[in-house]
Amino acid sequence: MNPSDNLKQIVEAALLAAGRALNLDALQALFDEMERPEKKVLRQVLNELAEEYRGRGIEVVEVASGWRIQVRKECSPWVSRLWEEKPGRYSRALMETLALIAYRQPITRGEIEEIRGVSVSSNIIRTLLEREWVRVVGHRDVPGRPALYGTTREFLDYFGLKSLDDLPTLAELKDLDSLDRELELPDPDDEAVKALDGSGEALAAAAQEEADNQAEVAASLGQAAQEIHEEA
Repeated sequence: MNPSDNLKQIVEAALLAAGRALNLDALQALFDEMERPEKKVLRQVLNELAEEYRGRGIEVVEVASGWRIQVRKECSPWVSRLWEEKPGRYSRALMETLALIAYRQPITRGEIEEIRGVSVSSNIIRTLLEREWVRVVGHRDVPGRPALYGTTREFLDYFGLKSLDDLPTLAELKDLDSLDRELELPDPDDEAVKALDGSGEALAAAAQEEADNQAEVAASLGQAAQEIHEEA
């Protein structure tokens, strides 16, 4: 196979086999130095793939960590039946805490508690850190030097965002009051994900664990932020 003649096929195969987002550097590393395509060429190929996948059951999308192939959310009611176990449930308190960190970062635990009017459980902070949705980005220059929390690239990837600018604005969150108080989120440590072998079917199914809930979770995250904004 001549890489220059089959670049699109190589990129497509790499995205399918990786099981994660690949950035332009990672894609360039697939090639020897003499045959390595320029980033602008790779981006053109990725945009062409995204267009070719339009209207299919899977799609090529760009997220914070790079590009990936994932199941289209419209197919989620059917593909999600591949998993018999129900995903873990997260409390409204956790989602409100995550929303505050996302919309008001960097922010301390004390500031979160002041806005919410209740204490923040250590389990909530630990869960967000273990999920790698938030991280310590510094310390407030006050007595005790409390940790400042911010969101991570993994947070953006999970919610299908390229940057924080893609979060819904407060003005866009007015019609979300009917959403449930608790959310069902997929467990990234599920055995089905661990069993991935890079095949097309397995990869598409694993990607569904994210695609199935991204829209609902993102909307609910926004709702939590809106309610906090109104109460503050």
